[in-house]
Amino acid sequence: MNMDEKKARFEHRLTLEGREALSVTGVEDVVSFDEGEILLYTVEGTLCLRGNELHIQRLSIENGELQIEGVIDSMEYTDNLPRRQGFLSRLFG
Repeated sequence: MNMDEKKARFEHRLTLEGREALSVTGVEDVVSFDEGEILLYTVEGTLCLRGNELHIQRLSIENGELQIEGVIDSMEYTDNLPRRQGFLSRLFG
């Protein structure tokens, strides 16, 4: 991984298009997900996304990128949750 790729991976950005599409960078791991809630670790803390019919369209932990579609009702950082091994780490670890 070159220096630009490393920098891009650790940059945290949320891009919301309307309420139907969200792009997130700086993603370290996905803890859990279903159609109503997605919980993920980012370089800026634990992020909880809530809504309806949420679907992960694209996920690249290697690049720290996540794209979600669905009706997004809220985005909340919850840094007080204990750090535990995420879903993908358990699946591929």
